[in-house]
Amino acid sequence: MDKRGKMKIRVGRVVSTKMQKTIVVEVERLFRHPKYKKTVKKTSKLYAHDEENRCIPGDLVRVAETKPLSKLKRWRLVEKLEGKTE
Repeated sequence: MDKRGKMKIRVGRVVSTKMQKTIVVEVERLFRHPKYKKTVKKTSKLYAHDEENRCIPGDLVRVAETKPLSKLKRWRLVEKLEGKTE
């Protein structure tokens, strides 16, 4: 097994690329409300490191958890799943 342990992996959509080497990824998750039993959709924004600035808003990407890279960045880009190729 890897020395670093099991990293969390998330799939989401890029919503912003306005920072250098950083993308903002919106991740959705579905869960059942404990009391009302209705399915609830909740979104989270993750700041991820994109070394080559290869993503554009709207791309579907896979990100992995990593050590803190800055005040907000705790994720890194693993791969681009779908989107325009440049």
